[in-house]
Amino acid sequence: MQDKNSAIEQVLLRFQHDVENSRKQLSAIVFTPGNHLWLGSDETSSLERLFSTNGKTFENHERFKLADFITLPIDTETEVDIEGIDYAENYLWLVGSHSLKRKRAKSDKSDLENIRRLEKIEPEKNRFLLARIPVLAEELQKSCRHPENPDRELRAATLETTKSGNLLTDALLEDPHIAPFLKANIPGKENGFDIEGLAVYKEKIFLGLRGPVLRGWAIVLEIQVEESAPNTLKLKKVDGKLYKKHFLDLSGLGIRDLRVDGEDLLILAGPTMDIDGPVKLYRWQNGVNVSDDVLSKPKAILDIPFGDREDHAEGIAFISNPEKPKSLLVVYDSPAKKTRLQGDDGVLADIFQL
Repeated sequence: MQDKNSAIEQVLLRFQHDVENSRKQLSAIVFTPGNHLWLGSDETSSLERLFSTNGKTFENHERFKLADFITLPIDTETEVDIEGIDYAENYLWLVGSHSLKRKRAKSDKSDLENIRRLEKIEPEKNRFLLARIPVLAEELQKSCRHPENPDRELRAATLETTKSGNLLTDALLEDPHIAPFLKANIPGKENGFDIEGLAVYKEKIFLGLRGPVLRGWAIVLEIQVEESAPNTLKLKKVDGKLYKKHFLDLSGLGIRDLRVDGEDLLILAGPTMDIDGPVKLYRWQNGVNVSDDVLSKPKAILDIPFGDREDHAEGIAFISNPEKPKSLLVVYDSPAKKTRLQGDDGVLADIFQL
């Protein structure tokens, strides 16, 4: 396994001055054709797009409000908590955490006030989002004709919402492994239900769970979807099931992001609880084809650096450079102020060679 300090180089991501939180709360990334980098934050209801002409600095920041393309479960300003993004077949796919949120203790509050804050658990409907949005000429679209098949229409759509969140959480309320965590209202970051990874392979959608982790075994959900109405998706039954579960030995860590590599799945893994590390990259060989009745043991291939209450790796994406071996771009939530933040609008991301 590579040394944890073996980042090849760094690239600069530069955002507009008026969206300061974009660079401090990055949680998901993906490249689309044309070297455009799309990023999601865990505290906004928008997507960010950057572009590079030299491969060293990504800038020309543009913000795309999700509500301009899809119908969010509630108001357009409440955060979606985007935790996963992928691009496949002219669609940008994204997923919210689907997690509950416990209020934080704050330094300007008294001990008693903070103890009372810690009692409060909040469901935020916008977090229960699984969506696809067409991409044409590097622009998001509500609908458009397929660029290679004009007879086919591409439409933005979301998984149907329900009282529990959406059709996926409805199905999981009967699951013997996951239902106890949903019914007990356990928040994310406390080993509660928390989606933090998304990867799309052909018709398969893989959702990596930060939690729950069961006696050291992390979980990947595999689903397929189909349109039930214009702009609305439902779960598609495959072999009589609405979803499949995969159990992975990641040394007790939960999943922070997923990425397809051929027919393998790369897994960014970190603690399920609110602690700093360890953080590792795993390769799940033939992961896109594994049956749901086996226990898998992916191979750890890379240690990812982490800081003390800072530099938490959250998103991975392949970065293209024909002159270099296959490499992975890694972005961090809570970036280190002294070493990673650059000026008023920039943040450094790491590149690792696979």
